Parts: sequence; C-alpha cells; structure tokens
Amino acid sequence: MDFSIITENISEYINGLWLTVQLVSLSLVIGLVLSVPFAVMRSTNRIFISGPVWLFTYCFRGTPLLVQMFLFYYGLGQLEFVKELSQSWTFMQDAYWYALLAFTLNTAAYTTEIIRGAIVATPYGEIEAARACGMSRSLVLRRVVLPSAFRRALPAYSNEVIFMLHGSALASLITLVDITGAARIINSRYYSPYEAFLTAAAFYMALTFLIVWGFRQLEKRWHAHLKPRETN
Repeated sequence: MDFSIITENISEYINGLWLTVQLVSLSLVIGLVLSVPFAVMRSTNRIFISGPVWLFTYCFRGTPLLVQMFLFYYGLGQLEFVKELSQSWTFMQDAYWYALLAFTLNTAAYTTEIIRGAIVATPYGEIEAARACGMSRSLVLRRVVLPSAFRRALPAYSNEVIFMLHGSALASLITLVDITGAARIINSRYYSPYEAFLTAAAFYMALTFLIVWGFRQLEKRWHAHLKPRETN
C-alpha cells in the first residue's frame, strides 16, 4: 500500500471532515431542540397529543436513513411547489440541505424516544416531593423531571451521536463530499481502495474517540453525586 497518495491529497479529507462535522453537529443540535418538546408530548396519556409524535417517531425509526435521504433529495424535487420555490430559493438546489433535513428528523425521532423513556422512568417520589414544595407542573418539569431525565438519557444519547456520525457517511451518495466522499474521490483517481477507505476509517475513529471522551466527561460531571463519598 502506498499512503503517499493520501498525504498528497489530504486536503480532500480535511474538507470532507469539515463537512461531516457541520452536518452531524447541526443535525444533532436541531434534533435535540426538537426532541425535548416532542418527548414531553410523547410521555402524556392524551392520545391526541402523543399520537402524532408517536407516528413521527415510528415512521423515522421504522425506515432506513438512506431511504429517507433519497425521498427528500429525489422525491421532494418532483413536487411542483418545491420546483417553484427552488427557482427563487437557490439553496434548495443544494444537496446539503436535504441531507441535513434527513439527518435532523432521523436523530430527532430517536432522541425523542430516548428522552421519553428517561422521563417515564423518573421516580414518582421526586415528583411528589417537588409538588409538596408548591411547584407547579411546568416548574416540576423544568427543575426536576427534565434534569433528572437528561442524566439518565446521557449514555443512550451518546450512542445515538455515534450512530449519527456513522450514518452521515450516506451523504456521499447524494453528491456531497464528506469523509466518505473524499475517500471515493481518491479511490476513483488512483484505484487504491485500501489507502482511501482506511484513511476515512481513521478519521471516523478519531471523531468517535472524541465523542466518547466528551460524553465520559459529561457523565463524570452530571453523575458526580452518585459517587461514593470518601471516608477518612
């Protein structure tokens, strides 16, 4: 194997890395913002509130991310009003926004169920204690239920972040040059699949390591109260 071709074309991977980080970060942030109110709605017993959210999560968790991305990228363009909008809003012709839309809705669906499960698992004693202090329902939700749920959801959410990073490799299938897209370009130029895709794998592993390390630091901080006290 000759990795000199990688060093000569490392800029392709750097640009791909930047695009991957952009897509994953934006989709995770927007997806998390959407998932919190969705999770609260999903955890209620009122079917007309939780039903639409259940349908949303069921559809996006029950279909592959690749199919969703193709539906947005190739399917939306067939709608007449989308064609008209794309003529005025040129950004709608860019594959980047369709990939971001697919990634955001997909991660929002999974994160909604993760947070919902954490909300449902909140010990009822904590809620009773908060109500006994005179807190309203919204205050109990904001100060007791959600902070407690976020701590419990953290390990599962870290897996979702990693899955989203790995799923972002699909963006190269709709003309975006992310890390995987850069590897495909190098392979097409030099017919060196091992060098091209091993380098891409190294970039993904480095990003995964940073994500795991970051979540471990968060867990140490948020779960510090669970550590046994040191005795003299």
